[in-house]
Amino acid sequence: MTEEDRYRAPALDKGLDMLELLAEIDGGLTQAEIAKSLGRTPNELYRMLDRLQRRGYVTRIDGDRFALTLKMFGLAQLHAPTRRLVSYATPLMRDLAGRARQAVHLAVFDRGQVVVVAQQEAPTYWGISIRVGSHIGLFDTGSGHILLAFNTPERREMMLTENRAEAGRTVPRALAERFNRIREQGYESMPSAQTAGVFNLSAPILAGDGNAIAALTVPYIPLVNAADAPDMSDCTHLLVETCQRLSEMAGMREESA
Repeated sequence: MTEEDRYRAPALDKGLDMLELLAEIDGGLTQAEIAKSLGRTPNELYRMLDRLQRRGYVTRIDGDRFALTLKMFGLAQLHAPTRRLVSYATPLMRDLAGRARQAVHLAVFDRGQVVVVAQQEAPTYWGISIRVGSHIGLFDTGSGHILLAFNTPERREMMLTENRAEAGRTVPRALAERFNRIREQGYESMPSAQTAGVFNLSAPILAGDGNAIAALTVPYIPLVNAADAPDMSDCTHLLVETCQRLSEMAGMREESA
């Protein structure tokens, strides 16, 4: 018996084989197609597919086809890439907060949730602070709109599947049209659904394929008796500029010529 054979874990190998196969396929595969590709019988894979589906790694599409969800992507986001992003973002968020005189937070989509992974307080006494680790909505926040708008329809569907609160929900036509406008202008600007008098200004940090890996948001509060403070338009410009720099500095998007 070889050293490799001694420590084999057949069930684990079977699950990993299926995940690796599905990662290479667009549009998913049926159970029979998976079995044929792996040289196994459908009955051999039934229980493993059921467990992978229940644990959120795969999902059914078009009735009988299986496809990967974003769970593994979310796990990767939680590891080194997110830490690297936060390390790059922190000084730029601090600079943005100082120039805009507003608080700012960074959010990513992680295992079905929009999660705040970094927060910078406003330099003045007044500002909206969101705790790091907070879960915020997909449909009713600027960050959620950005993460949905700057992703493909297929990824958007997977995000909804991953998010139990929104599972089975379809994007309303009006909101889908809004996503098109968000993509065209490069940012979202919307009244807060949680706090009166606050406007969420949000912009994407984009991967090389043009999809959002994170959203940077300024919960904008008009400052009274601060004539020299940037207005909402100025803050939006500063926000978009910061996101462009972050995308370039993180090595996730080629700098525009």
